[in-house]
Amino acid sequence: MQLTDPKNKRHTITLKEDGVFHTHKGAIPHSDLIGQPEGSVVRSSGGTQYLAFRHLLQDYTLAMPRGAAVIYPKDASMIVGMADIFPGARVIEAGVGSGALTCFLLRAVGPEGHVTSYERREEFADVARKNVEKFYGGPMDDNWRLVVGDLVASIDEVDVDRVILDMLAPWECVDAAAKALTPGGVICCYVATTTQMSKTVEAIRDHGCFTEPHAWETLVRDWHVEGLAVRPDHRMIGHTGFLVIARRMADGVTPPPRRRRPKGTTEEL
Repeated sequence: MQLTDPKNKRHTITLKEDGVFHTHKGAIPHSDLIGQPEGSVVRSSGGTQYLAFRHLLQDYTLAMPRGAAVIYPKDASMIVGMADIFPGARVIEAGVGSGALTCFLLRAVGPEGHVTSYERREEFADVARKNVEKFYGGPMDDNWRLVVGDLVASIDEVDVDRVILDMLAPWECVDAAAKALTPGGVICCYVATTTQMSKTVEAIRDHGCFTEPHAWETLVRDWHVEGLAVRPDHRMIGHTGFLVIARRMADGVTPPPRRRRPKGTTEEL
């Protein structure tokens, strides 16, 4: 669960019958929290009040132990929404990292869906497995398979609905994604730099089995609202990564040529 102090500092803890949460503002026995409804207020031995809630998924992903960098909730939410991850979907994820996006994907596909995650590095896969199982309260064997290995060399699925690539060189996996996706399926790539974005977009275009890729990034800016003092916050979550999305076309179909606006002549300018 999550404890929030008056300065909005958040602490994520796992409750135990004889546990105690220690802070420089005093201690809180876990027994003061067990059995209480969400939204309760508890007081430390030093007199500081804390709000007590079950943590949200976005809070958990930011606080989870990391083997690799996590996909921020703002980007995970865009992947779930813009890639149209639906209940019952069959999803392939390559580059599981610390398991943050996996948690979002498993929740989106629901008990009737399935997620297969590929991770090249075993140490990252171990961290991801622990994070996912901790959040969901145990193994997810019914609808999650974690494969330690390279996507191109290890993939064995066909007719999947979505392929999510979070890796350094997603352009190397475009052909494997095309073979795995069902017509109408979505490929979504998460990359950090403009160079990666450019190479990914060109690889998808050149492959010939996808619609014109769409690339963008999402910026999040909080606002300070207190009486008449309403202004943008001084800090914001700026660039974290770019998303590139395209859809798998039917076999044997060539996408229409892109229409470009003709460049004006010197006289017209």
